[in-house]
Amino acid sequence: MTFDATRPVRIGVQVAPQHSSYTEIRDTVTKLEELGVDVVFNWDHFYPLSGEPDGLHFEGWSMLAAWAEQTTSIQFGPLVTCNSYRNPDLLADMARTVDHVSAKNGAEGRLIFGIGSGWFERDYDEYGYEFGTAGQRLDALSEALPRIESRWAKLNPAPTRKIPVLIGGGGEKKTLRIVAQHADIWHSFADTETLERKLGILRGHCEAVGRNFGDIEISTGTRPHTAGSLDPSDLEAQLALGATLFTLGITGPDLDPSPVIDLLAWRDEVNAR
Repeated sequence: MTFDATRPVRIGVQVAPQHSSYTEIRDTVTKLEELGVDVVFNWDHFYPLSGEPDGLHFEGWSMLAAWAEQTTSIQFGPLVTCNSYRNPDLLADMARTVDHVSAKNGAEGRLIFGIGSGWFERDYDEYGYEFGTAGQRLDALSEALPRIESRWAKLNPAPTRKIPVLIGGGGEKKTLRIVAQHADIWHSFADTETLERKLGILRGHCEAVGRNFGDIEISTGTRPHTAGSLDPSDLEAQLALGATLFTLGITGPDLDPSPVIDLLAWRDEVNAR
């Protein structure tokens, strides 16, 4: 598995909707678009995932609608929305609407529809959703995706284009098979060795369901080292495996976009090769 030079490297930033005012989050998204980031993500949870458990936090899809109106060129989406929290047909309609809001000056919409089966038990308990088992949540995701795709085909107006589906998670028996069946993008936070193994498994699932493995963009999370700098060798190793979307997470109370600058410089260097 090697880097596909026909698919450019892209840089994403996940702006955690926690521990910051919305004004700070909005200003950070503006700055990231000005810097030239390709994709801005948030997440779909109801409480912080780190830091003070009851700290500041905002709902993800309301925020995405605001980003759709605020931004002009950058792609955006949830990393990832939880399938459990909304009726699949409603979720499809929400995504279609947000995508239309983002369409500017005659261009297509810019939403990336990131989705996963859910895992944060506090969300379920506090908001009254049934947590169940990991297997049950994955089965529900498998059942929901055809409904979402079917609803997109029925809506009037239709989506502005085929909304790209990003599926997050690395479960080898169920999740990666769902990726093979439905995803345009697969996202994981795996290290290089794990990523290589899982890509082999994903390729096998693609062969089993008759899907072209090369049609799926490989997305990976990346983190700065303790000194705040990025290790190019890690990026290059995952690039060599086929990853082309690299996403860095930032969170409040200090939404510092400066680590993104090194990633953008690396992206430009790779894409110029």
